[in-house]
Amino acid sequence: MTHSADHPSTSDQATGEGSDLDFRPPTMEEGAAIWRIARDSGTLDLNTSYAYLILARDFAATSRVALHEGEPVGFVLGYLRPSAPQRLFVWQIAVDESQRGRRIAGRLLDALLADLPQVTTLETTITDDNAASQRLFASFAERQGAEHSIEPLLEEAHFPDPGHGAELLHVISGLHAGT
Repeated sequence: MTHSADHPSTSDQATGEGSDLDFRPPTMEEGAAIWRIARDSGTLDLNTSYAYLILARDFAATSRVALHEGEPVGFVLGYLRPSAPQRLFVWQIAVDESQRGRRIAGRLLDALLADLPQVTTLETTITDDNAASQRLFASFAERQGAEHSIEPLLEEAHFPDPGHGAELLHVISGLHAGT
């Protein structure tokens, strides 16, 4: 397992808005803040706080947190698919409401991809009514010069809880880390 101490904090070198952010792997201790950001997002499926603590611990190498003045203000949680380790599945991404409009979500994805040179494909699922996430991943694919396809994955009938919309699989392929 890779520990967050193995990955130094990376300051955003951009000038102007957003240059006061650090992007790095999360720590287990930041799992509670990640859970709060997910809860307050209003769009994500909220999981138990336990899940965020464990994911921050066990999947730190494939996740990132954005820090403003040392406090988490955004996160992306992902993992390498066990059957296809060149594929990164992004499970959740969110930015604190106070920090929206600063392109933090896109920069989290860029920072994560830059640290995973083996990743050639990114996958995520998005409900049809989540226009913000659709724009985020389409913009990411465009910045990366990658292909972006969408296909069915999880239908409403798959979910045991009523009212959960279908999740469409977004596949962004032809990625080249660091570009």
